[in-house]
Amino acid sequence: MSYNLSAVGGEAFYDSDNNLVSFFFVLYSIAPGSTIQQKIHDQTCFLKSTMPPVRSPFTRLASSSQCSARCGEVATLHGTIKTPVFMPVGTLATVKAVTPENLVDLGAQIILGNTYHLFIRPGHELIKKFGGLHRFMHWNGPILTDSGGFQIFSLQELAKITEQGAEFRSHLDGARLFLGPEDAVHIQEALGSDIMMVLDTCIPYPANRDEAAKATDLTGRWARRSREVQSKTGQLLFGIVQGGMYPDLRRQAAEELIDIGFDGYALGGLSVGEPKELMQEMLEATVPHLPDDFPVYLMGVGTPEDLVEGVYRGVDMFDCVMPTRNARNGMLFTSSGRLVIKNSRYREDQRPVDEQCDCYTCRNYSRAYLRHLFQCREILAYHLNSIHNLHYYCSLMAEMRKAITEDCFMDFRQAFYSQREQ
Repeated sequence: MSYNLSAVGGEAFYDSDNNLVSFFFVLYSIAPGSTIQQKIHDQTCFLKSTMPPVRSPFTRLASSSQCSARCGEVATLHGTIKTPVFMPVGTLATVKAVTPENLVDLGAQIILGNTYHLFIRPGHELIKKFGGLHRFMHWNGPILTDSGGFQIFSLQELAKITEQGAEFRSHLDGARLFLGPEDAVHIQEALGSDIMMVLDTCIPYPANRDEAAKATDLTGRWARRSREVQSKTGQLLFGIVQGGMYPDLRRQAAEELIDIGFDGYALGGLSVGEPKELMQEMLEATVPHLPDDFPVYLMGVGTPEDLVEGVYRGVDMFDCVMPTRNARNGMLFTSSGRLVIKNSRYREDQRPVDEQCDCYTCRNYSRAYLRHLFQCREILAYHLNSIHNLHYYCSLMAEMRKAITEDCFMDFRQAFYSQREQ
């Protein structure tokens, strides 16, 4: 049975015993201390108290005595992830230019897929018929799926954000589509990902405080709706902290998500054009307000330096297209910095990309050969470059895990930057 609370523009839903089970509302103007304000407060408290408790999938194994860096494990349906961890991005059910076997060999533990793109093509129902994303793409390890909020943010001219969700046109054929927070969860459950993300509203940079506050509040309401429809499949659901570049909004968003209760907490809306120093400031303003016994995920970040600084500030999980995208553009990551393989200086260079690297590419191919392949636009160039860059990222995370375990992370961090200055 449903009662409309017209004074606040929302609905409350009751079961047969007249117990409130869910509601949503948009406050316009309610007098402080009024009866209806008190009723809303009481109903909110009731909902929080009836949310099923969340048992953390994270186990801390070691911590730095000098900073917030930590290492641990995240238990999922398809295996345990050692953290801190980098997740290669496989937006369309493939990490570009490499096979699942390559990913295992280079040390990837978990990969990322994208709900928005897989919803549009080939469709989550088709993937479900194949037994889920793991069987569809022949990957047996854990998978995290982003909800699609960032992609909708990227298609602002084709999208309209409302209280109900996101109305948008397909970037493929212009078809009108809709994705609400409940839809995002149901689609990810059909995909069978190990870690699902709530639908959020990504805030651009720069954004004024009013814009950031409204988007952050909407993300919070969507997060609650996402949590309410989550099925008991064993899949994990992470909340996303927004707030723009306003520390108090991020702290408020973190507190709201903790009240709802999630399996992990992500930081969204960073690396969207802001200076690096500001991104780090937002990490320092947010991470301490998240529960330290749950995994922390920094979305869409970043460079090797970003990973080191994120771990330093207590982040456990990262993803970014940078290693594969840069590989296809001829930029390779090494222990001493970046290497642009098309440069003429490498025309006769017999050395591997990185003499400290033991990846398949570095064990078997010279810089001269890789330059030749790239100059000729041979497909093999993208494959070999991608293997190297992904191996570098995964090895960097393994080195950080080792340094944290041995409580020498600060020494590692100093050595990391010293090598780049040579």
